[in-house]
Amino acid sequence: MNTKNIIAVLLMTLGIVVLACSGLSFTTPGKPIDFLGMHIATTVNHFIPPAVGALALVGGIVLLFMKLRSV
Repeated sequence: MNTKNIIAVLLMTLGIVVLACSGLSFTTPGKPIDFLGMHIATTVNHFIPPAVGALALVGGIVLLFMKLRSV
């Protein structure tokens, strides 16, 4: 398998996972806050909507079936 096929399969797999879960959400550590001697840790919530999963799935399918141009 060449690189193009590997990327296409990864895009299709991630697209199917996002669509199956009706979107994915995950958290990352945010900027800590120091206020009046207190240290407060924060988190940032991120959401990947199903529309992005559909685009990744379609993009992977197109990339998989796209022919290489001969120069």
